[in-house]
Amino acid sequence: MVDLATVVKVGLEAAIEQARKSEREGGIPIGSCLLNEDGVVVGLGHNLRVQAGDPTAHAETVCIRNAGRRRDWHTLTLVSTLSPCAMCTGTSILHRIPRVVIGERQNFQGREDWFAAEKVAVEVVNDPRCVEMMRKFIAARPDLWWEDIGVPPGKA
Repeated sequence: MVDLATVVKVGLEAAIEQARKSEREGGIPIGSCLLNEDGVVVGLGHNLRVQAGDPTAHAETVCIRNAGRRRDWHTLTLVSTLSPCAMCTGTSILHRIPRVVIGERQNFQGREDWFAAEKVAVEVVNDPRCVEMMRKFIAARPDLWWEDIGVPPGKA
């Protein structure tokens, strides 16, 4: 399995660039990356929910979709700038991805309990760039943020 320093250097950098790409496109700044055992990027994705009008197009699901058909899911590391929601957690569990590295969970903590129940190794790095990017976005666009995580209007 690729070491954490490489995951942060390669994977988190790629995920952050994907998040910035989404924000430039008018979407939600969340990015994801898949790394193989050698630390090579095999999939990238960013949240496309707004851009594509697709409520399932979260960064992690887009990343997994972009990785295509594979038989080595059980050897990959998923990197996300934000703690994955239930849908994205379920997608990675379905494919038996054994390790998830999370850029931050201060602004949102997803279903890390589900990862724990499935014995998925989770590492949270609390990268200040990820924290600040989401903090600024949520403050500027709370409507899109609450829509993205499925909170009905007026219930936030």
